Amino acid sequence: PAHDPNDYEVGKRHNLEIINVINDDGTMNANAGIYEGMDRYECRKKLIEDLKEQGILLSIEPHNHNVGTHDRCHEVVEPLVKEQWFVAMESLAKPALEKYYSGELRFVPDKYGKTYTNWLEGIRDWCISRQLWWGHRIPAYYCKDCGEMVVSLEAPDKCPKCGCEVMNQDEDVLDTWFSSALWPFSTLGWPEKTPEMDYYYPTNVLVTGYDIIFFWVVRMVFSALHNTDSLPFKDVLIHGLVRDSQGRKMSKSLGNGVDPLEVIKEYGTDALRFALISGVAAGSDMRYSTEKVENARNFANKVWNATRFIMMNIGDTDLSKYNFKDLKLETSDKWILNKMNKLINTVTTNIENYDLGVALDNIVDFMWSEYCDWYIEMCKSRFKEEGDSKIAALWTLNEVLKTSMKLLHPFMPFITEEIYSTIQDEDESIMISAWPKQNDAYNFENEEQSIEDLKVVVKAVRNIRTEKNIAPSKKISIKFIPSNDEFKDVFEKEETIFKILVNAENYNVVAALDENEETLNAITNAGTVAILADGLIDKKAELEKLEKEKKRLEGEVALVTKKLSNEGFVAKAPANVIEGEKEKKAKYEELLNKVLEEIKKMQ
Repeated sequence: PAHDPNDYEVGKRHNLEIINVINDDGTMNANAGIYEGMDRYECRKKLIEDLKEQGILLSIEPHNHNVGTHDRCHEVVEPLVKEQWFVAMESLAKPALEKYYSGELRFVPDKYGKTYTNWLEGIRDWCISRQLWWGHRIPAYYCKDCGEMVVSLEAPDKCPKCGCEVMNQDEDVLDTWFSSALWPFSTLGWPEKTPEMDYYYPTNVLVTGYDIIFFWVVRMVFSALHNTDSLPFKDVLIHGLVRDSQGRKMSKSLGNGVDPLEVIKEYGTDALRFALISGVAAGSDMRYSTEKVENARNFANKVWNATRFIMMNIGDTDLSKYNFKDLKLETSDKWILNKMNKLINTVTTNIENYDLGVALDNIVDFMWSEYCDWYIEMCKSRFKEEGDSKIAALWTLNEVLKTSMKLLHPFMPFITEEIYSTIQDEDESIMISAWPKQNDAYNFENEEQSIEDLKVVVKAVRNIRTEKNIAPSKKISIKFIPSNDEFKDVFEKEETIFKILVNAENYNVVAALDENEETLNAITNAGTVAILADGLIDKKAELEKLEKEKKRLEGEVALVTKKLSNEGFVAKAPANVIEGEKEKKAKYEELLNKVLEEIKKMQ
């Protein structure tokens, strides 16, 4: 290992001389005296024997300590004092720190800026020479005769001191990170003024892992400032490490590595990219699992099948000849366009802030839920007959799909390129198409709110179906009592969509329910929705289920009541614990009352 020059200064002050007793081949040298030429291990055994023979060995005791070993052959590494090349760091570190504190250099997440500053503020001179077989050779040359040293870009023809024509180059090579530190500008032709250097340098963003901030990022910054008088990049985006499902770092020794080509072969490149980005925050490690890749593939299949459905319904229809202003959009069309408009702004902001995982999750939520599960279902009945309604639905479906593919493209480039090329003819490739921008013509806040209110009621009906084991395929009859006239207008206007989404054969907006009708009710902000229960449920089975739940809740209430009645518990327990128990009691009593009401209705 290289020794810091300061170590030698300490030695000088204490009149110490540091010498090696081991040769490079592991044998003892002349400094070892009578042990010269012996192997290091043999020497140590012989030394112990000699100490015993002379009677000066007091004792032998076992000690646990760190012994340096080679990471591949596992041989013990012997520290040897060697002459090394160093770079004086104080003058280089200062401008690199100033660039960070002035805000010109930014880390994302910002917490990693501390790693950067800690290293530079505690800087020591940098040993740049290595005794390795491969690397950039140190540009130093030594005269064979007089030992004169020359540092030069080109090998000297002769010694400037004695004229000897044999000059041997230093056998050491540069530290890997010294060479890597020059990468941002050396690859562009520096120190020559090249067109590439003018166009590409400096760059905007460096993407790297947190484990090499001090190895690479710091050194690129001070090297660039010294050699080009400018920062090599403005932002440093830090990503985490990919770990296995147990959170362990992938390594050969653990055998927990994953061959990406095998994953791609089975699930596709897009699925792997998706799995490595979704749900991951900048700078955070992520756990790889096959389940994540499968979920990504399922999403790709969802989008692919939605596209096939849309293309099947578009058929030979030429949507390009229809002007947006002339379309007779329905409420659901305006709802999805408004949602899409908001998504454009959200995802663009996410990406600009390097929240890539959040951006992808927002796109997936929109595509999977709003577009596929809700909007396509709302549109299906409109494809049965030719006319303005069908054209408006097809145009909207296609428009939202095109925009969604652009937003998704950075994350899943292959499937989005294929779909985009199929559904439009304006752009040759999605890669060179314009990034989506918000369109004021697509702002329909009132229509969006109407559909969101409708969705709440639909979910309430679906929850009743689930709770009462009413099959989704079973046709039902519904009555809806709106909270006000505004909701009344919405639910009368959107009767067709509502009936499709809840699979209702009869649907009526009414002022009140008939007391003699058996209904299954749910109260929402928009109003009360009631499913006519006659013939839908097994009353006996439902009563048994409710009685069982009643018994459980009565037990919970009794348990909490007993605890709160215990004077010892109340006296010793912290106030927040007692308050928590009271809240728990109130919650159980509320649930119990609801069950009792359901039992009464059922009876």
